[in-house]
Amino acid sequence: MSRQAATEAKEATVKLRILRGIGDDPATTRYDSFEVPRQDGMVVLNAVHYVQAHFDPSLSARLNCKAGRCGSCSAEINGRPRLMCKTPVDSIEGEITVEPMKAFPRLRDLVTDVSDNWKVAKMIPPFTPKANSEGVWRFYQRDVDRSREFRKCIECFLCQDVCHVVREHEAEYIGPRWVVKAASLDMHPMDGLNRSKFMKDAGGLGYCNITKCCQEICPEHIVITDDAIIPEKERVVDTHYDPLLWVIRHVPRTQDQLEVEVKKVLKVAFWVAILAPWVLVPAYYLFRGIFG
Repeated sequence: MSRQAATEAKEATVKLRILRGIGDDPATTRYDSFEVPRQDGMVVLNAVHYVQAHFDPSLSARLNCKAGRCGSCSAEINGRPRLMCKTPVDSIEGEITVEPMKAFPRLRDLVTDVSDNWKVAKMIPPFTPKANSEGVWRFYQRDVDRSREFRKCIECFLCQDVCHVVREHEAEYIGPRWVVKAASLDMHPMDGLNRSKFMKDAGGLGYCNITKCCQEICPEHIVITDDAIIPEKERVVDTHYDPLLWVIRHVPRTQDQLEVEVKKVLKVAFWVAILAPWVLVPAYYLFRGIFG
């Protein structure tokens, strides 16, 4: 066979290298290689189907719509989280390595257990209409557009997979997909609930260091970091850490509120007066002993 014929034969096939295994059992973990006939418009999912149909029917992989709408066929292709049905084989040079998402426990081959995401979904405070929202809801189109972007999410969980906090650290962080969910509720014009305390505490939003990796791999092109994560962080800061807003929120507005605030101040002053001598006097003599 001539060199040109050998090259044409090589280009006529797609080389797949697929990570196999059952659960976290190292004895079953291995890479299997396959050569699949190349076809026009072929995507990685087509190649995996060919392997199942012609080489190894025991190969496990999730799929549903085959059109990039269900988010079922999430995997890591050459180390990058992607949808198999939206990754053309012609866009990748050389051998294609397909692995399951590494942020989630593997069940079998390319299938992972993403059930923890539904537990997080239940944690998020649901949509709560404003107290005075009875009757006809009227709001501007620009207010609708703010949260509409987040409803394009197909829950492929690629953003969860690529997030290094979710993937590598044992941190109580709900992950970018669920920050997007919380933002879609917070930015709804008729929602009246402040979720900043949930995002700060149970949501672990402070763990995110806005590397934008989740935003870069989103197949729906949701601007996760700029449009969801950063506004949610700003909401947390405004609610819990801004000293000026804290003062404004705590300004007494009625006689009863004034009495409550005065009692709080007097209580603090009392304990400062009681404890100050026990702290300041030893500190004074310690300072004199050190500096003469």
